[in-house]
Amino acid sequence: MKKIGDYVIYQKEVYKITEMKENDYTKRMCYTLIPLKDKSLKVTIPIDNQGIQNLMTKEELNQLIKRISAIPVIKADDKLIENEYKRLLSEGKRENLIAIIKTTYLRNQQRKENNKKISEKDNRYFQLAEEYLYTEVSVILNCSIEEAKDYIIKRVE
Repeated sequence: MKKIGDYVIYQKEVYKITEMKENDYTKRMCYTLIPLKDKSLKVTIPIDNQGIQNLMTKEELNQLIKRISAIPVIKADDKLIENEYKRLLSEGKRENLIAIIKTTYLRNQQRKENNKKISEKDNRYFQLAEEYLYTEVSVILNCSIEEAKDYIIKRVE
């Protein structure tokens, strides 16, 4: 069981558990969660909610970083790519976030090389995937999001 002060992933975002108490209506034990990106918001969910994930350990993070080069880019037609991004995001897997980051980065680099504007769609999913991944990494490493990004980039190179 998780405890007050722990960080968890819920709906792809990092939350801090601030309270555990019985719900007055359902009589079920619940966590009160506060998202890192909006401390004014409180979410109450049952402690047995299957959508709660633990953060990676530092060892799991380093194993994931070692696998980054082997994670394939997404192969999908321009018309279907957004559906694929949505599907991968909904699965909540960190490997999917990396696949989205790699794919959108490469697609936008190709556009730049061809003197075209970057895709708003690709850019939006790139930013989302980066936010989800680097927020978790920043909590694991107890550092800023920029430092988390640098940590991964340095180990991939």
